[in-house]
Amino acid sequence: MIDVILPCLDEAAALPWVLDRMPPGHRAIVVDNGSTDGSGEVAAAHGALVVREERRGFGAACHAGLGAATSDVVAFMDADASLDPGELPRLAAALDAGADLVLGRRRPAGRGAWPAHARLGNAVLARSLNRRAGTRLHDLGPMRAARRESLLALGLADRRFGYPLEMVLRAARAGWAIDELDVPYLPRNGRSKVTGTARGTVRAVRDMRRVLAEVPA
Repeated sequence: MIDVILPCLDEAAALPWVLDRMPPGHRAIVVDNGSTDGSGEVAAAHGALVVREERRGFGAACHAGLGAATSDVVAFMDADASLDPGELPRLAAALDAGADLVLGRRRPAGRGAWPAHARLGNAVLARSLNRRAGTRLHDLGPMRAARRESLLALGLADRRFGYPLEMVLRAARAGWAIDELDVPYLPRNGRSKVTGTARGTVRAVRDMRRVLAEVPA
């Protein structure tokens, strides 16, 4: 079994599609980060384990899900229907082939799937990470997989939007083999709380730059 952690804030409309496409052998852990649209109830009705995380923040939700997971391999992905859970077995296969951390490199697969300001912010951060950590990544995407105990041992501390970057930065510092696979990136259901607005993108970039400054190279 592979536990799939889905941080969630008001994604009731998207969750049925996401959870109904969860591959066999994958258990969805939906971390409700203060939804007001009944996301938790929708997730439970579709068979997900629902974890409540009252502390707001993307990293807080991700880490709460990691704490609730019990499987050897865990995966992360967004709950907004922008990523297809059907791609997750490919990431797990890359771990079996020798990778320690596998990231899904987003490839837009529909009009409006990835706004220009969000792509630009992501590219700038990826270049900064590559210079800092010696990686050769193109994307800091939210779909990823690794082994649970190893992730916990990294001591991830950020609880905001810097969490995904800190994971990669600390993994590179620990000498992990980091792989990247192309995954289709679909137009999300509803409006993104992060990349859907320039303000949200700026906030995410700011958090990630803070992590780059704080985590030793």
